[in-house]
Amino acid sequence: MQSSWTLPKNDPWSTPFAECLLEQLHLQPGLQLLDVACGGEGLPSFYLADQIGSTGRVLAIDVNPGQIARAQARKGEALPWLEFACMDIRALPSTLPIFDRITGNLSFMFFRPNRFEALQSLLTHLKPGGQIVLTFPSLGTFDSLWQRIDREMADRNLLNERQALAEYIAERPSARAVKQWLENLSLENIVVQDDPIEIFTGSGPAFLYHPLLRGGFLEDAYECFEDSSLAEEVMGAVSNDIESFLPLLAFRCTMSAWKPGM
Repeated sequence: MQSSWTLPKNDPWSTPFAECLLEQLHLQPGLQLLDVACGGEGLPSFYLADQIGSTGRVLAIDVNPGQIARAQARKGEALPWLEFACMDIRALPSTLPIFDRITGNLSFMFFRPNRFEALQSLLTHLKPGGQIVLTFPSLGTFDSLWQRIDREMADRNLLNERQALAEYIAERPSARAVKQWLENLSLENIVVQDDPIEIFTGSGPAFLYHPLLRGGFLEDAYECFEDSSLAEEVMGAVSNDIESFLPLLAFRCTMSAWKPGM
């Protein structure tokens, strides 16, 4: 079936993750679907709504009101069975109904700090026999970059900053850990897989203000510093030495599992 709401081809980050999600997701007309952390582009909320048709329903949620407003403006009067709402995936209302499918593209990264508990709570809104599919950058993403930043911190004897960086890296879940969580939650037909994707960047300002890297990952490195001027100095040195950590690889992790039927 050809969709009129295709995934954007010029998106080097969200689209590749969404493609992995769609490879695992079982869709059919008439499904009731919850899409978490949908973002302002509603990716892939619009595609999902187009696929399930007017006999189904997609509720797409995000904690950021601005993102929801952007997605709603993009939708306009189209796809009336697609609804955008502002909700926190870590504290969903008990009145929220249950769904045939729960999806989330690049959403699992926002479940922190208590990812297992958030996942467990989310599953209370999945029908017996329903499927959950989530994508996220797993442990190992940009390891070469974190190692280069750590070396720069070590050379400058920045002990507190190194500890903060180590804690940030350790917090990112691995594919193996996620599979264990799904097994602990007694889900079935579990599939958890990593797919590498290379991110390209220039040096200096091109690296420091890369729309993907600065939009999320580099901010976490900056937050390891109490002294903002020191952060700029360290990250500036790293940005002028990108050859030492290329290729820059992210790992697209897709988790898929089914809730046992009644």
